[in-house]
Amino acid sequence: MKRVDDFRLRLGGRELVPIITGGMGVDISTAELALEAARLGGIGHISDAMIPTVSDRRFRTRFVTDKQKKYKYNVANRDKSGIHFDLGHLAEATRMHVGRTMEAKKGDGLIFINTMEKLTMNNPRETLRVRLVGAMDGGIDGITLSAGLHLGSLALVEDHPRFRDVKLGIIVSSLRALLLFLRKSARLDRLPDFIVVEGPLAGGHLGFGLDWANYDLMTITREVIDYLRQEQLDIPVVAAGGIFTGSDAVEFLEIGAAAVQVATRFTVTHECGLPEKVQQEYFRANEDDIEVNLISPTGYPMRMLKSSPAIGAGIRPNCEAYGYLLDGNGNCAYIEAYNRELDQHPEGTEISVRDKTCLCTHMRNFDCWTCGHMTYRLKDTSRRLPDGRYQILNAADVFRDYQFSVDHRLAVPPEPVAAQA
Repeated sequence: MKRVDDFRLRLGGRELVPIITGGMGVDISTAELALEAARLGGIGHISDAMIPTVSDRRFRTRFVTDKQKKYKYNVANRDKSGIHFDLGHLAEATRMHVGRTMEAKKGDGLIFINTMEKLTMNNPRETLRVRLVGAMDGGIDGITLSAGLHLGSLALVEDHPRFRDVKLGIIVSSLRALLLFLRKSARLDRLPDFIVVEGPLAGGHLGFGLDWANYDLMTITREVIDYLRQEQLDIPVVAAGGIFTGSDAVEFLEIGAAAVQVATRFTVTHECGLPEKVQQEYFRANEDDIEVNLISPTGYPMRMLKSSPAIGAGIRPNCEAYGYLLDGNGNCAYIEAYNRELDQHPEGTEISVRDKTCLCTHMRNFDCWTCGHMTYRLKDTSRRLPDGRYQILNAADVFRDYQFSVDHRLAVPPEPVAAQA
């Protein structure tokens, strides 16, 4: 029986272990997690979601504080259109996060950054341009375009000196979405270097409707691979979403996928940015504790734990500090929902907003527990400790389990020394 290690991802003249860790924000896919994947010969993702916030935590900058002070006068104002990010600060935060990560890289692997189009930041075009340029300037190996069709994204950086050097890829959930992107990128004579096909079992935002269960990752991956072969386009395809074992991964590699992208099993590792309290919630989750809902202001369905504190919370929008999802006119679906509830409860106490959530604040506080469909299986990868908690894993062990396991087996960590005594 074949193992993932029997295959190699060929990208830009290099051969890599065909395992890519997903780019989970906000700093859930930490630099430490990405660096482990790269050290072991694969590809690790960091994320540029709310990157000034990440910079403040990691490097003690004051980008969020300074923005909040600047717009403090607007806190009680329903109109958020005048709140803008300092593009210089945004560029500095991106370069710093990427640059520090690249400086620490060891091994033969690569570091990519996940860049979301839906982070519109009250200036969609320019803030996206700044993040893309900042990542390139910081020395990133590759950029994965996500959460959107990105039909104009490549044109934003076509004049950058690294435009044809950095590896550029796109996440799609259908062949139709890929065709739209390919038509646009062909005009720049710059096809993507890789394509991530993300299926309906993925975590966080989904490229499907509430009928997600009617779709299948294997079917979509085959459609994309067959199309590329038909058009004689030699672009590596990466399968993502619900790939829980090394044997799952091999099934995709055997039909022609060049690699797999995995994330759920890395959420419960020491290198992940999630607080252990949240990791234990993931371990304890059963399948019926997971839902796909429409509470994200982006308009995309989102998979998360039903017990997530973000569901039903009625916190005041804090766009003065954050505002990452404000559209180009300063609007956000959560602000509209919050103001509607405020009008109905003018006393302002115990407001609950059920149909939307303040994604910025809740993601910043790790209160929006987005997860993959297979999260309920995480308990099978760990060991229950005497105090009822589950043992947190090491990213290297999870990576190697994907790389070398067969027969859908899952590695379980050895008992802690104290437990053996």
